[in-house]
Amino acid sequence: MNIIKNRYVYFFISLLVIIPGLVFMGLNWQRTKVGPLELGIDFRGGSLLEVQIDGTLPSVTDISSLYSEFSTETEPIVDPVVQSLGTDGFSIRSKTMSDETKGKIVAEMETRFGSKVTVLNFSSVSPSVGAEVTVAAGWAILAAAAAILGYIWWAFRSVEHAYRYGTAAILAMLHDVLVVVGVEAILGYFLGWEADALFLTALLTVIGFSVHDTIVVFDRVRENSTVYRRVEYEKMVNHSIVQTLDRSITTQLTVMFTLFALVLFGGDSIRHFVIILLVGIFSGTYSSIFNAAPILVVWENREWTTWFKRKEATI
Repeated sequence: MNIIKNRYVYFFISLLVIIPGLVFMGLNWQRTKVGPLELGIDFRGGSLLEVQIDGTLPSVTDISSLYSEFSTETEPIVDPVVQSLGTDGFSIRSKTMSDETKGKIVAEMETRFGSKVTVLNFSSVSPSVGAEVTVAAGWAILAAAAAILGYIWWAFRSVEHAYRYGTAAILAMLHDVLVVVGVEAILGYFLGWEADALFLTALLTVIGFSVHDTIVVFDRVRENSTVYRRVEYEKMVNHSIVQTLDRSITTQLTVMFTLFALVLFGGDSIRHFVIILLVGIFSGTYSSIFNAAPILVVWENREWTTWFKRKEATI
């Protein structure tokens, strides 16, 4: 099985997946004027109220109108984002409001809609805290990338050009980050999904899974580099990928089957988190096999020197 042979096809497939995400990141930025994603209250501040309503559900317009009635200059909670929470509830995001205002809104819901209203969740984050969380999230990703680069560089110090392994792992990790963020941007544009603390948790988990699988492949490359010293580098790397292919796919499929079951039966509260995690795990498996190791071959052969040159005509 010659996987390395078609490396540029795999790179092209990655671009086909990443480019639409970049486009929708730009569209979100143009629409929100804040960033490439629809940010949740964890990052931009605000209040989240999740309620379960017994009986006939009111319309989204009714909920929005009710919020507008309790909006004041100090608590401008007009135009909340209202989403269905299963078949018997709503998830309502608005600007920050107090517990007192929340109590009044819930009481008015029961009076106006004639149904018992159960508060499933209520949380508030101030805008300043949300800004701090956003900065901390960025630093967390950068710190993870730096730690991974340093560790792989040190672990592969006995191999020639050890820094290439760390750099290739980071590039594969960036591939997965772009895929995950791109999918989130698309879902946010069409479904209104917001990036929250759970999204950040999923993203960091994906980074860990991606690098873990990449290291498994690279470690086999390191072992084979001493065993097959006289074998061409490209063939040696391809052999290493084939040797670890079963393990990589089996391990990741086990996780993906579990996540798929959670998507179907886990409930609405964690579905967003699980879908993002599922996309990231799939991307991590792909990048570790079809991106990370092929990058080593491209670097070893210095193939970029011939990318824009015409092939000499044969006589």
